[in-house]
Amino acid sequence: MKNRRFYSLFLIVSLISSLLLSTGVSAQEEYEANAEAAILVEAATGEILYEKNMHQKQYPASITKVMTALLVLEAVERGELSLSDSISASSSALKGLPHDGSSAGIKVGEVLSVEQLLNCVLIVSANEGCNILAEAVSGDIATFVEQMNKRAGELGCKNTHFVNANGLHDEEHYTSAYDIWLIAQACMKYDLFLSICGSKSAEIPATNLSDARTLHSTNALISNWNRIGYLYRYAKGLKTGSTSEAGFCLLSLAEKDGRKLVSVVLGAKQLPRESDGKMRIMSFDETARLFDYGFDNFSRKKIITTEEAICEVPVNLSSEANYVVVHPAVTLERMLPNDLSPDALERSITLHSESVDAPIAAGDELGEMTLSYNGDVYGSVPLLALSNVSASWILLARRTVGEFFARPLAKLIVVVLIILLLLVLVLLLRARRASRRRYRRKRYSAAGNYRGRR
Repeated sequence: MKNRRFYSLFLIVSLISSLLLSTGVSAQEEYEANAEAAILVEAATGEILYEKNMHQKQYPASITKVMTALLVLEAVERGELSLSDSISASSSALKGLPHDGSSAGIKVGEVLSVEQLLNCVLIVSANEGCNILAEAVSGDIATFVEQMNKRAGELGCKNTHFVNANGLHDEEHYTSAYDIWLIAQACMKYDLFLSICGSKSAEIPATNLSDARTLHSTNALISNWNRIGYLYRYAKGLKTGSTSEAGFCLLSLAEKDGRKLVSVVLGAKQLPRESDGKMRIMSFDETARLFDYGFDNFSRKKIITTEEAICEVPVNLSSEANYVVVHPAVTLERMLPNDLSPDALERSITLHSESVDAPIAAGDELGEMTLSYNGDVYGSVPLLALSNVSASWILLARRTVGEFFARPLAKLIVVVLIILLLLVLVLLLRARRASRRRYRRKRYSAAGNYRGRR
């Protein structure tokens, strides 16, 4: 008997505990990037799956070169340059560059094509290649940097300021993880950019001043030429960067099962690995871990469809219906944590007015609905009338007349008309009385002058 009571008490406690602990909150894997700033974005839609200090100003190091490449590609698109154009390296383009900085070994007077220079910039992060291209696009480096800042503003970058074309350290040269995503998004529209950044290596034929050279990618996620042990099977590029001030930075693209994710990791460190104590460059490790987090914990789900009836909106001036049903204008799909059901999203409905006047046409926008979860907004959609609702001409006329006479001016006009009508009536009455008096006088006068027979 005691055992039964014990088991009953145990079951009750377990049930209550499960109810208290069940909050409906996504139980997805917890993740914290081991870097100063980071962002993970779904490439096709721009949905942010993870962020850490994404608007915080950071030194970008050679990730700057993505903006340089963007201006070059846009100049080519406008017809101001051609990928096959031959560019001779000037002394000003190579002036002041550190001897230990990233370089493709380009010499003063050496001639390379625009496409070859882009390979040098994006594969081996050649500082001199950026300056050579900057002069080719804008005539001089200073003007090119002005255009970099102008273009960054046009892309929506709020925390970015460039002072050079290659990312060499300067206190006034900074950006943010989110701004880098905006710049990368613009660059990824160009197939050549993706092709070069995703290349493990590239061959540059002999030039007028150099033998043929092979460029090997600095991105250890796609190439083990410079560093071993970081390859990530889904990685497609894009750009590395590092200085002592910026730390280790990486902008990367990965694709798995048709899904593309973009990550930005800034300010990562070089740390010893727990297993063997060997030093690891955390920008590569964190990027791989960030991609795994995105691929393993998120999937695309429909959060609202056009077929759903959302609510009823009261209708005025109609004898046909008292309300009209509204539905979403579009079907929305979003990346959600795997264990977060779309039904758990909070729906906030805002109607343009508490009621609407007929006539109403199907498709008229009557409000908006926002879907969110724990403060994170997953989308907003207009709410449209589902059907037509005709107006009653009697009710419409009554409303029109009532509204007219409710106006102060209309009331004044009515009072004036009434006064005028009364005046007219008074004048008519007076005129009628005067007419009667004249008539009586005429009769009396006619009777007094009678001269008939006696």
